[in-house]
Amino acid sequence: MSKQIGIPGAAIGLGALFVACWSSGFIGAKLGSADAPVATVLMWRFVPLALLLVPFLVRSGVGGKAGLGRQILVGALSQSGYLLTVYRAIGLGVNTGTTALIDGIQPLVVAALAGPLLGVVVTGRQWLGLGVGVAGVALVTWSDATSGHGTPLWAYLVPFAGMCCLVAATFLDRRTRERPSPLRAVAIHCVTSAVVFTALAVATGAVQPPASARFWIAMAWLIVFSTLGGYGLYWLLLDRVGVTSVNTLMFLVPAATTIWGTLMFGEPFGGWTVTGLALALAATWLVSRGAKVRNASGRCSAPADVSRSTASVRPSSGAGGVSTAVRRSGPAGR
Repeated sequence: MSKQIGIPGAAIGLGALFVACWSSGFIGAKLGSADAPVATVLMWRFVPLALLLVPFLVRSGVGGKAGLGRQILVGALSQSGYLLTVYRAIGLGVNTGTTALIDGIQPLVVAALAGPLLGVVVTGRQWLGLGVGVAGVALVTWSDATSGHGTPLWAYLVPFAGMCCLVAATFLDRRTRERPSPLRAVAIHCVTSAVVFTALAVATGAVQPPASARFWIAMAWLIVFSTLGGYGLYWLLLDRVGVTSVNTLMFLVPAATTIWGTLMFGEPFGGWTVTGLALALAATWLVSRGAKVRNASGRCSAPADVSRSTASVRPSSGAGGVSTAVRRSGPAGR
């Protein structure tokens, strides 16, 4: 029988703080982009992190060349490509909540479309959930695009491109047999992003950071809240409540980001936005309740915790998003 998965009362406060920290990445992206080009913001977000993490990689080792190369590619997709599209979309005027919601349906896409790869049987309920989720995203996107703030329609395709980067990283990481520890993987991804974004800044002449205090406040915001706070709480909660409960918290991020954007930037938060967010949450429930895992005998059963059977989540150091790089867990589970 499947056990009931939930978040213990003692972890509710940490869960709320985690959602706030994770969604803060989208807000920090808008704060930083107000004063500098995207390449400048991303370079100065990751260079300090890389300087902190390189000594750790030197001491612990980075693994074989093949494994290192694969992790660099995973990081380039799930972090560098993803963040570049998120920041670009927000810089073009796409609302923070809309960007978070578009990127946030990536786990739904993977769950519904990657059944053979992930060992998950795709049920009719999951397909329904995907359809409901897409409808919710379309509704919020339409509401945002017609709100009259002048954002070009093509700009809404940019966060979709970021979502595709996450999906590609998921498939690539899922096919890897030997993986480094989560901390080492995140370190490799951060160093990769520092190199990519520094090269981009040099190529576009955007290395020089602005002297404004707001820019450096935004950088401190992104490093402290989005990276250290968001990812620190991610792993703490993963240990305490399990991957399924943490994934549930992840789907609260678009709603939290929308509220942040409304309060801080006056972004619209009307009835259509509320309806779209509700549809996205309903889609998440449908997909997660409809998941069935094929065991070694070929039979299907609903998992008590996805982490015990087929998947766990490796976060990228994202803008409040997550790469959801799916990987097999050992017999111990988490």
